Amino acid sequence: MSAAAQETTAGGGGGDGKRQGPCRPGHLKLGYHIVVSNAVYVLLAPFAAALALRASRLTPSDLAAARAYLLANLQLAASLVSVATALATAYLARRPRAVYLLDFACYKPGPDHVVTRETFMRQSSKAGAFTDDNLAFQRKILERSGLGQGTYFPAAVLNSPPNPCMAEARREAEAVMFGAIDSLLAKTGVRARDIGVVVVNCSLFNPTPSLSAMVVNHYKLRRNVASYNLGGMGCSAGLISIDLAKQLLQVHRNSYALVVSMENITLNWYWGNDRSMLMSNCLFRMGGAAILLSNRAADKRRSKYQLMHTVRTHHGADDRAYRCVFQEEDKAGRVGVALSKDLMAVAGEALKTNITTLGPLVLPMSEQILFLTSLIGKKIFGLKMKPYIPDFKMAFEHFCIHAGGRAVLDTIEKNLELSDWHMEPSRMTLNRWGNTSSSSLWYELAYTEAKGRVRRGHRAWQIAFGSGFKCNSAVWRALKDIHPSKEAGSNPWIEEIHRFPVEVPKVESVVSSP
Repeated sequence: MSAAAQETTAGGGGGDGKRQGPCRPGHLKLGYHIVVSNAVYVLLAPFAAALALRASRLTPSDLAAARAYLLANLQLAASLVSVATALATAYLARRPRAVYLLDFACYKPGPDHVVTRETFMRQSSKAGAFTDDNLAFQRKILERSGLGQGTYFPAAVLNSPPNPCMAEARREAEAVMFGAIDSLLAKTGVRARDIGVVVVNCSLFNPTPSLSAMVVNHYKLRRNVASYNLGGMGCSAGLISIDLAKQLLQVHRNSYALVVSMENITLNWYWGNDRSMLMSNCLFRMGGAAILLSNRAADKRRSKYQLMHTVRTHHGADDRAYRCVFQEEDKAGRVGVALSKDLMAVAGEALKTNITTLGPLVLPMSEQILFLTSLIGKKIFGLKMKPYIPDFKMAFEHFCIHAGGRAVLDTIEKNLELSDWHMEPSRMTLNRWGNTSSSSLWYELAYTEAKGRVRRGHRAWQIAFGSGFKCNSAVWRALKDIHPSKEAGSNPWIEEIHRFPVEVPKVESVVSSP
């Protein structure tokens, strides 16, 4: 039986068929986790019992004496109540506003944008820009990329001959942004004029007027809308946009924030022969997502998720990290994005820094104790012991790891000791959509929803890497069960989710044209 057949979707009644969920830790570690997690309750139990015993012995005369004492000291009691009220008011006023994710939508291009591996090689060959050696190099990368036969390119790259120009780039941007936003507004019922914050991120295409201005103009948003356009921030810019929107929603009361994450292929296809720049051609594909956030308390009931944490890590002060993803001209004067051989090492260091900050916010006390014990033994006592890697599977039910490439996913799977089940959304997103830059995290979360895996209280961890070099995280908590049958229109996986997961071979040959 195929892997796809082993799973049934909730749209067909169920959830995950044969594979019921992520693998669990061993019995010994699970027992330790339960004991430590409930230690507070065990310690407080004797005090609670003593308090209950004391309360059970109270007599009517005791209650009458307490009432008489309060009446005799009414001014003191009123002062205590006033102080308590003032402290509670100050706490509530300083507490960050909750940020809710009403819904999100991912753009699905039409069938005329499909690019198979064979189409990719045919277009590359027809371009006449690449040497035979570099055509063979691209073929080799493509065969090992993990990309399937259904990814998408904009029309300008698929045309014969290709016609990249500003007008075509605008058409691609409009199709992606407006397609995702239209689906999102239709699904949520929110009116465009009620949106108070707009954040758009696209690293390599930054026209004037800006992409955010294009959104304001197309949807005729109100004149006092707070709009922001983020450029040059790489594939992790989507989570930077979420963090920026979160901060803005702390000061804009009762407001909606629209976040749009995308990349633009049309003007950023590399036409040269520098192999470090050709990698991007093989991996990046057309796609985008629109996300609607709210700080309205009334929206909690109809929202999908609550944003719990955002953690941003920047290693730009290190020259090696700064230059590992770098846009520049090659020797022939053609502009491209060069990927350094240090990229995976730099990404690993950035991830380590990010999870060190995130860990104390999300990990159970049992994992924090093990990590601290390992750190003390190694750093203070000089013990030769392997550093303890916290088990993030105890903190999260779902993982959305930026589908930047097969090597990125393999490295994170190994470092975090994740199972195939946890990695499935990321690997299937890479296979089905390719690297859609900052929007890939949303295609991954959409996959998890389409599989019927998200239940109320579940936590999802989004991890993304970007030029600069950055590693960013966002943690979401599901506010309700997500039913795939209700996701039609905004979820690009719904009509084909029954085919996934699929087996992705290490090497998939490109069939040569006759």
